[in-house]
Formats: sequence, C-alpha cells, structure tokens
Amino acid sequence: MRHSSGVHPDRQPRRGAPGPPRPWAEAWAEALYGDDGFYRSHAPAEHFHTSAQGIPGAGAVLAEAVVRLCRRHGLHEVVDVGAGRGELLAEVHRLAPDLRLHGVDVVGRPSGLPVDRWTRSPGGGSLPADLRDLRSALVLAHEWLDVVPCPVLARDDAGVWRELAVHADGTEVLGPVASPPDLAWARRWLGRQVHRAEVGRPRDRAAADLVSRVDQGLVLLVDYGHTRADRPPGGTLTGYRDGRQVDPVPDGCCDLTAHVAWDSVVDHLGPAATSTSQRAALLGLLEDDGAAADG
Repeated sequence: MRHSSGVHPDRQPRRGAPGPPRPWAEAWAEALYGDDGFYRSHAPAEHFHTSAQGIPGAGAVLAEAVVRLCRRHGLHEVVDVGAGRGELLAEVHRLAPDLRLHGVDVVGRPSGLPVDRWTRSPGGGSLPADLRDLRSALVLAHEWLDVVPCPVLARDDAGVWRELAVHADGTEVLGPVASPPDLAWARRWLGRQVHRAEVGRPRDRAAADLVSRVDQGLVLLVDYGHTRADRPPGGTLTGYRDGRQVDPVPDGCCDLTAHVAWDSVVDHLGPAATSTSQRAALLGLLEDDGAAADG
C-alpha cells in the first residue's frame, strides 16, 4: 500500500490551465504514461513508499517471500511487472543470485541493476508484445493494477451513473450516461451506498492479459483494494507528490492511483484464481522456517 510522509492531503492550488475536460481514463493515462508523464520523468520512491520500496525492511521481507515461492514451486525466474527502478529485484538478487531476473517498466533499465533482462512497457495496463510464453517463472505485479487508468463514474441527482470528465487543473464535470459495459459493471459490482467509483474493467482485462502470457509458472498480483461489501461510497482516486497525499490532478506532476476491485478481478480470472491478504500470504510463507512477518 502506498504511504505518504504527510498526515493530511496537500490542498495547494492546482496547477495547469483548465482546458477542455476529458474522460478521467484518458486524462489519467496521459498524465502517468504520456511522453511527459509522471512515471517517465519521476522515480516513484521520491513521491511515495510501498512494501517493495521505501519502507525500511519491508522490501527484504517481500523479497524473501518471493524467493521462497520460487523454491517451493521449482521456479527459476522472477518477472517484476511495474518494477519501478528495480528496488525489489535488487533485494531478490541479494538473497538468491541464482534466480533469473526480468524487470518490466515504462522506463529504461536502471544503471547497475543486477538483472538478466529489462523490457520497456507502454504502461497503462498494456504489456510488451514479447512478454509471453513465460515458463518456470514467478510473475509479480506489485502495485501495478492500481495505476491502470479506468473510467470514473458518479451518480447524478436522479441516481443515474454518468462518466466524470476532468480539466487539466483537476476540476471535474459530469459527463454523459455511462457506456453500456461500464453501466453493467457498476450494476454488478457497486452497492447502493456507492455514489462515485472507479470502474474496474481495465484492471480486469490487464490482469487476465498478464495471466494468459504465463505458460508454466505462477502469477502474483499484490495491491490494495476492496470488495463489493466494503466498497468506499466516494471512490478512492487520489494523488501522491513529494511524499504527500494530494488531490488527483492529471497534470503529470503527481502519481494517480485508485484501489482495486478485487472481487471483480478474481471473478474475471476464473476458478483457478484465489485471493488473500498480503499479511496472511507472507505469514504462510515465512513461518515455514519459524520466521514471521507483521504488517
């Protein structure tokens, strides 16, 4: 889960000219993955912390769990999708230098990183064309789905789901009635208490695409999220910049992220998919040898 160094969201004035509004999914994708997008020009660790990077000791615990999963299932390669600057892969290499390491991200290979392969990705949930037929690999997507852009819907005064559009300065406007596919998703996965939400269909597709590329191996999706029973009424879209949580503004100057609808993802992947909390998974792995993790 992303962590900021500040206690309260940053409410500084938003930057950028208002400009014409665009659907949130479009503006979100451009802000993160466009030519001047956030992930192409900023190192994530400079703006927020995750269990893979930035939190003291957490990366080592996660790396140990990854190595144990590989040993348990006889896997010989770790593929890190959304690898950032390779922080987790460096920890895995320190623990198990015999494993082949493959990083995937929108930026080029970081200098000096001890990996066997690095692949540039288009970002936004799209994967490289040559990332397929993976064998004997543990494919890890750690906090990848939450930055797959998706439509944002809100109910109007009549309770009808409409798509939200956004100006470059973050000002939102209520747009047309949601498309039939988005409306069908909302009706299935959103309870009556929800009045604003991020539509999980792009995350469902991205997860299914990733799984389809693994011929023999294991796919581990790690992210923060919710299910229909505890879906936040007002959605979860937010931003992070310079170690602080900020208003979500699609200007390329901050990270834009939203929680994952896990029940929808798992349902889309079919009966072979299972879900559990990261804490339970780590405890199950690390307690095998008398070790324990907390968090």
